[in-house]
Amino acid sequence: MTRPTGLFRHFAILALILSLAGCQTIGGWFGGDKEKPTETLPVEEMYRIGKGAMDGGNYNRAQQYFQRLVARFPYGPYSEQAQLELAYVQYKQSRNVEATSTVDRFIRTYPTHRHIDYAYYLKALINFDTGRATLMRLVGQDMSKRDLGATTQSLNDFGEVVRRYPNSRYAPDARQRMVYLRNQLARYEIGVGVYYLERDAYVAAANRGKYTLQTYPQSEYEGDALALMAAAYTALGQEQLATDARRVLEQNYPDHPYLSGDWPEGRGFFGKLNPFAGK
Repeated sequence: MTRPTGLFRHFAILALILSLAGCQTIGGWFGGDKEKPTETLPVEEMYRIGKGAMDGGNYNRAQQYFQRLVARFPYGPYSEQAQLELAYVQYKQSRNVEATSTVDRFIRTYPTHRHIDYAYYLKALINFDTGRATLMRLVGQDMSKRDLGATTQSLNDFGEVVRRYPNSRYAPDARQRMVYLRNQLARYEIGVGVYYLERDAYVAAANRGKYTLQTYPQSEYEGDALALMAAAYTALGQEQLATDARRVLEQNYPDHPYLSGDWPEGRGFFGKLNPFAGK
């Protein structure tokens, strides 16, 4: 009996491979995976798994299921809700640009959705966190060059929630955040005004104080804005304007340190107004 040739041996091995494949496809044998659950599950099950992952803090898994659900089932209540959940998951992952894009798309597509108030509220939250992160990154930089666009946008977005949906469950929190944001933005403006004042740019300093009063009325920094204007006008030799600012300050904030001349050593009283002083 002759030994099998190389060609015969090759066919024998191939036959063995095919017989062992049994319960696997040829593609699976050569490295293919089983079909992913996200490609076969019904919409209800995909949403249930995604929601469970989100509630459990597994945002990567939740994002995977919600994104694939929307791709496979672009219409219907599950898809609509999954888009909202996806925006929230992206927000929790600090992927704020993507989250904003997702929630904006939802607002455009479903303007009368029963949870549209939440969509506007979530958009405001995203900008709220973006603005707060921007403040942290800009600590120590030139006060006049800081960009608080996200913070301003967040204020406008929360205002939109209150204006459009005054009885929404999210409206009370939106109002509280608006108060906080107005104070932060007013504080920023005073800080810029102080920056100009310390560099003898008195007109710019006075204008910042005036802008603060006009744009953020009833903020915590109204008195500081008036003091800034009084100091700037005094330095400019505008005695009447300085007197007017001081008189309004005395009438509304009689205990303000500027009026008593209580200027601490170092940078003085206005150093306290700079939200980033000493950092």
